[in-house]
Amino acid sequence: MAWQQRKNTVLTYLAGALVALTHVSVSAAGGACERVVVTGNADYPPLLWASPDDPARLTGAAVELLEEALKPAGIHVDALHVGSWEQAQQEVRTGRVDMLAGSFLAPERLAEVDYIHPPFMEMPSVIFVRRGEAFAYSGWDDLRGRQGVSLATSSFGAAFDTFADDHLQISTAGSIDQAFDQLLEGRADYLIHQRHQGLALAAQRNVLDQLDILEGSLINEQLYYTLSHHSACNSPLLRGALAQGMYRMVRQGEPRRLLEKYRDIWASQFAPVPEEAPPLE
Repeated sequence: MAWQQRKNTVLTYLAGALVALTHVSVSAAGGACERVVVTGNADYPPLLWASPDDPARLTGAAVELLEEALKPAGIHVDALHVGSWEQAQQEVRTGRVDMLAGSFLAPERLAEVDYIHPPFMEMPSVIFVRRGEAFAYSGWDDLRGRQGVSLATSSFGAAFDTFADDHLQISTAGSIDQAFDQLLEGRADYLIHQRHQGLALAAQRNVLDQLDILEGSLINEQLYYTLSHHSACNSPLLRGALAQGMYRMVRQGEPRRLLEKYRDIWASQFAPVPEEAPPLE
């Protein structure tokens, strides 16, 4: 009951915040944005997660990177936690929220959002297995005949997704906790998930020492910020500021620096820092 009351309070706050922010997002002078509202997948540390100090807001590398990119243009960033990944996409689709912080390129989304170039990060997805139970792996064909698991909302690029649909046995889990449970309890032989998020969440669960990553199992996808076609802030001015800011950030190596920074912040807040944390790749 207490959890439900807290959830209702957060949702009420969010509804009011979204209305208020919509009214102040656009300035009277030429329609130039003074601020943008951004959301995303709150289960995506160290890029994004709900702030432990204010669960209605998001924190993480993707938030600070966007703040730094837009700082020269004088545009403020409000990062709100609006619910699940599906809810976040819907809020941006309708324009109630301006931007998504972290989206893979999908053809069907091109009719709904503008992808901001350049992409701000290449996201490696890997194959997690139980410690000591790695199997010979040289390519996707080696996954045939084995039971896999991934999140229901995950995509790993059109090529792999098509191959998996045609040739692999991969069940879906509603959360990363459920996916880890299936793997560690022996109900799945492998788990496919983004490397950085998987390691961060495994550290939170204190199961890093129960996992291995298959050698050479990387599947790399580019990650973008997207801007809703229905956002009141979607203008040449904002798109230009975003493109220039992201070009500058990527060229300076800021995404990697912030990824390292927020990996440490996540670990310090939610779990002990592992003695031998795998290096970022």
